[in-house]
Formats: sequence, structure tokens, C-alpha cells
Amino acid sequence: MDEVFEPQENGVKEKTGFFSRLKNGLSKTRQAISESVDNVLKTFVAVDDDLLDELEEALIGADIGAQTAMDIIDELRDKIKSDRIKDADGVKAALKDIIASMLEGKGELLDLSGKPSVILVIGVNGVGKTTSIGKIASHLKKEGKSVLLAAADTFRAAAVNQLKIWADRVGVDIVQGAEGADPASVIFDACTAAKKRGADVLICDTAGRLHNKKNLMEELKKIYRIIDKEMPGSSKETLLVLDASTGQNAQIQAEMFSETADITGIILTKLDGTAKGGIVVSISNTLNIPVKFVGVGEEAEDLQPFSPQEFVNALFDEGTD
Repeated sequence: MDEVFEPQENGVKEKTGFFSRLKNGLSKTRQAISESVDNVLKTFVAVDDDLLDELEEALIGADIGAQTAMDIIDELRDKIKSDRIKDADGVKAALKDIIASMLEGKGELLDLSGKPSVILVIGVNGVGKTTSIGKIASHLKKEGKSVLLAAADTFRAAAVNQLKIWADRVGVDIVQGAEGADPASVIFDACTAAKKRGADVLICDTAGRLHNKKNLMEELKKIYRIIDKEMPGSSKETLLVLDASTGQNAQIQAEMFSETADITGIILTKLDGTAKGGIVVSISNTLNIPVKFVGVGEEAEDLQPFSPQEFVNALFDEGTD
């Protein structure tokens, strides 16, 4: 059976604490989605097409996206007919179930089979890419795994320095090259070091550029070739980091990166304080890419494996610590 990275069960306090932070962090998104839905349901007596049209507009306004909103409403219409739903409570419960089903069952956990396993992290500058790598390294280290970081974003000295700070803070090794060095050469050195040191997981930072997709594609292909050649038996995850606060712009970034990389999962940062968290549903539905981590704060514990049910419960203000 493949090894996967799962939330820790040895600290109930930590898990419930994160749910509280998730719930608080989704307060603006909850207002945009759940409260908007409640307001629509309060104004209608009959469960009819006019109600569904208003619900669709409410979902679009909450950054769930037009296509995903249409998909949700189409499924809701069928469910209303099949289950003979007649009241607002039934409509809201059905809506919650549909959103949850869109998020579930897409392999949200990391595949860490093989040794060393490889996690390649991509994303534009400023989305929290380097910080996310440090936080994931912290989680894996706490699980008892040996982690090695590769600073392959060689075009920005600040990125290398920031990753070095995280490596020191977490207590893991890092492989880095000179500023402006070929990123692929850093990956090669990191693969060699990971095998030599017996690391469990190699996490690779990459340059965050979208202005020239051809160059990005060629760079990623080169990196993939090196990893495949040097560690053919390792599992490989390619995680795209997106800033939730950018809403539909995050969707566009996901679409563009999907054209150049085989993305296995999304890390969605900065969910706290934004009303645009509905983008989680849109990306999962339209691109069929699972959200694997969500971030709701600055601390390492504020980035956690994504739980679809907890997300939906927090979104609709349900569930307890």
C-alpha cells in the first residue's frame, strides 16, 4: 500500500484547534457564500426556478465561478426533484452535500511511496510558495521523516535565503546553488544528496514565472527528466501554490500552469481574511485537481492537509471542536 501523508491523530487539541482557525479564517468566505445563500432562501416561499436562479447568482458572486455555479445548480435541480425537497432547509442541506461531493474523492493525500519521494512545488512569486515548503517540511519532520530541501529558485536570492531560514528553523538540510545557476543542476545535486543521505522526502522549490510559458515548460521538463533518471522508483508530486485572496486570478494561474505541468495537487494559501475561498470549489470542479493543503495563518500549524468535510462544515458554520 502506498504511504500517504495524513493529519496527525496524536493531538486532538491540534486538530480541533486547526478547525477553529479554519472556521475563523473562512468567516468572510462564509459570509459571501453561506449567508448569501441564507438571504436568498429567506426571500422565497416556493422552491422553484426563480429560487435556483437567485442561488446561482449568489454562488457566482462568491467566487465559485460561473461554470461551477451552473454545475451545482443543475445537480441541485435534479436532487430537488428526485428527493422531493419542498423547503429552504432541505435546499441548503442538498447544496452543502453537492459542494462536499465536488471536493471529495480526488486523492487529497500526498503520495509519499518510494524513498526518497519527491515533491516539486511551483507557483508565481508572492503566493507563499517558499513558506509553504517550509511548513510542509515542518509537518513531515514532526512525523519522523528525514527531509531535504532543494533551492532551485535560483533567479531570486531572496527565495533561496528564505528557504534557508526555514531549513534552519525546521532542522532539515538544504541543497542550494549560486545565484543565477541552472535550476536543473541544483535538482541534480539535490537528488544525489537525497540518495546519499537516505532522505525520505525531497522537496524542490522552483522559479515562479509565467511571463514566458515556453521557457517555464522547458525548465520543468528538464527538471522532470533529471528526477526520473536519478530516482526512477520514487513517487512524484507536483504541487501548485495559489493565493486564495486573488480569487478568479488563482483559477487562471491554475489553468496556465496545467498547460505546462502535470499538477497533482493544489496548496491554497491565505484563506484567512479573504471572501474568495469559494475558488477552492471552482478549481476542484473545473480542473479536477485536488486541493491537498490549505493555509489559514502564518504559523507552521496553520498549513494543514485539506479535509473536504471540515472545509464544508466551516463554510456553513457547522461542526464543533
